Amino acid sequence: MLPGVFYALMAGFLAALASTSAKLSLGADYLKDVCETGLKVWTDGQENTDGVNTTTCDWLHIPLRLLCGGLLFTCNAVMWTFFAKALRHSSSSARATVTTTASNFISSAFLGHVIFGETHATLWWCFCIFLTVGGFFVLCV
Repeated sequence: MLPGVFYALMAGFLAALASTSAKLSLGADYLKDVCETGLKVWTDGQENTDGVNTTTCDWLHIPLRLLCGGLLFTCNAVMWTFFAKALRHSSSSARATVTTTASNFISSAFLGHVIFGETHATLWWCFCIFLTVGGFFVLCV
């Protein structure tokens, strides 16, 4: 049973990582903003008179978006592999599904906060906790 839980937790995390990659590759100019901020920090805030920082970030975000798109497909493929292993090693398919879903919710909140600075309302956390506890309650009864 323990390997099934591990595989289900990893599948949920990989699903959250895949959706984060999709948001980075298809969303607003997150990667361009990160590039500009990173170059400012890397050059210690020195003014660049020839505009290299802006020019570099104008083209660099495109390969970064493509890399995130590849990461999206890779994470999805590995996620389905882990989910199939979780189904095989768990005592029931419901246990693997509930564990993967709970892991996905928590991982999505964590990655959203760390990468995008998102915050979630108390109502969102209450829903997440009730859904997770309810799912585990149904499995145990």
